Amino acid sequence: MKSEKEKMLSGENYSAVDKELVQDRIKAKKLLHKINVTEYWVNKSTRKLVAELLPNSKNVVHIEPPFHCDYGYNIECGENVFFNVNCVVLDSMKVKIGSNVMFGPGVHLYTATHPLHKTERRLLEIAKPITIGDDCWIGGQSVICPGVTIGPGSVIGAGSIVTKDIPENCLAVGNPAKVIRKLNEK
Repeated sequence: MKSEKEKMLSGENYSAVDKELVQDRIKAKKLLHKINVTEYWVNKSTRKLVAELLPNSKNVVHIEPPFHCDYGYNIECGENVFFNVNCVVLDSMKVKIGSNVMFGPGVHLYTATHPLHKTERRLLEIAKPITIGDDCWIGGQSVICPGVTIGPGSVIGAGSIVTKDIPENCLAVGNPAKVIRKLNEK
């Protein structure tokens, strides 16, 4: 029989109030408190805390506090990733971020979603992965929804709500975000 954590990570319905998951979130919140309140500016101590919070990421992740996430261990970043202030990553499922990716202020990434049936929604969650390729820029106040993949080299305009995959080397804007032109062509 699978644990609730195993169900969560495999994309099945799971109970978020499971003791193991609650403990994992508490551990992340304690690290986030240190990053967001105690340290607040980027220094050697903060970098160590970020490395502990994001153990599956390269050590060249720059976070401008405040920053929020559920678990941290489901966030996988390449090198040279920058999160501006007030970013939120609800990482119930894998969030894979390539190298040289920039997130503007207030960007939110949501892997968690809920069943549409009201009684199921009271007890269960489900999560879908998010993938963001190398060399992307996600404009401020954008929202990336569960299950979305953004191709390498793409830019998401500020305030966009990304509900569907965005191909590589594209500029996408709006609610819902739509590709308005290709980028990086010679």
